[in-house]
Amino acid sequence: MTDTAKSARIQPFSAPKGVPDYVPPTSADFHAVRSTFETVIHNSGYGHIELPVFEETGLFARGVGESTDVVSKEMYTFNDRGGRSVTLRPEGTAGVMRAVIEHNLDRGQLPVKLTYSGPFFRYERPQAGRYRQLQQVGVEAIGVDDPALDAEVVCLADRCYRALGLTGYRLELTSLGDSTCRPEYRRKLQDFLFALPLDEETRRRAEINPLRVLDDKRPEIREMLDDAPLMPDHLSPEAREHFETVTGLLDDMGVEYTLNPRLVRGLDYYTKTCFEFVHDGLGAQSGIGGGGRYDGLMAQLGGQDLSGIGFGLGVDRTLLALEAEGVSATEGRRVDIYGVPMGHEAKRRLAVVIDRLRRAGVSADMAYGDRGLKGAMKGADRAGARYALVMGEQELADGTVVLRDLTTRDQHEVSLEDVVLTVRSALGVVPR
Repeated sequence: MTDTAKSARIQPFSAPKGVPDYVPPTSADFHAVRSTFETVIHNSGYGHIELPVFEETGLFARGVGESTDVVSKEMYTFNDRGGRSVTLRPEGTAGVMRAVIEHNLDRGQLPVKLTYSGPFFRYERPQAGRYRQLQQVGVEAIGVDDPALDAEVVCLADRCYRALGLTGYRLELTSLGDSTCRPEYRRKLQDFLFALPLDEETRRRAEINPLRVLDDKRPEIREMLDDAPLMPDHLSPEAREHFETVTGLLDDMGVEYTLNPRLVRGLDYYTKTCFEFVHDGLGAQSGIGGGGRYDGLMAQLGGQDLSGIGFGLGVDRTLLALEAEGVSATEGRRVDIYGVPMGHEAKRRLAVVIDRLRRAGVSADMAYGDRGLKGAMKGADRAGARYALVMGEQELADGTVVLRDLTTRDQHEVSLEDVVLTVRSALGVVPR
């Protein structure tokens, strides 16, 4: 059998269903979205936490809620070689809370303000913006039940999207009440729901967590819920004051929002302030991020009875929102400087120049593979470079390099001694 015949029998692999690859040039936008979120968040005093990709299954069953679709239908759960049930993390808050308790972070200054990023895993039906491996950037502010902290967290999420240039989204906001008013509201909602001709699965959900029924997307169910009692109409005086303080602060900060009394997040631990960012350019999967306050979660996981508030911003869905608005998170630029050597000796000399530029903080690359001038300049264009450094035999002899502006096509020679200073000046980089 010939080598060709053998190779024809080998089939290439594909990424698992519902798991997106981000490759150039799209990966540049992905990285820019995540980096922008992280920069805005770090500038607000949040420290980084690196979470395990998998945890004990019981952490999510107890922390996220057994009535949620996340726990009942969507988790990647398996037994390890020691027979322990572990789960790929479907969300970040429970893992952060576990780490705070385990490492006694709640015994120091409060609130504990943490941020995380990375992949999360849910076995869902793959569709645009809904993946089995989803990417998020999140924050948690733990230990203080202060409406001003709620306003900070909501505003911070809004600022993350604004920093990318997104404008076509809306922030939906509500209050889910507190321990003094939730039980009575729960009874009223269940009385209403149990009087409806619900299917068995929906009725079971109403018994465990009736709020989750309000999140049902089926038209026939939504029609039956038109007259359902709503939580904002049954808030305790304390919960109402808390929420009015939050909305007042958001007004003062210039954060626009829409009150949505039917807003229900997909996780059981939310209380009081609850919010979601929605972008209609995404179709059915319109949520691009959201979060809320979670009183009682820490105690439920074995820690102190401290409150917290946080959010998760979807990097994948934010990319789709940017695409819908025709906005790029980058300028299409991979590097600022692209080296174009003409000949073997020029390549050696220019490689040293490129290294000097990189050490000076300038993003730079160069052509490899002994391409001609035309092919190398195409590489510069594909890299989105602002300038090319061209070196041929004459420049080698003169100890110079040609600095070419790839926008105006203007060019001039620069001595190798001065090239770093000249390039940094041309790029507007402040001298060190």
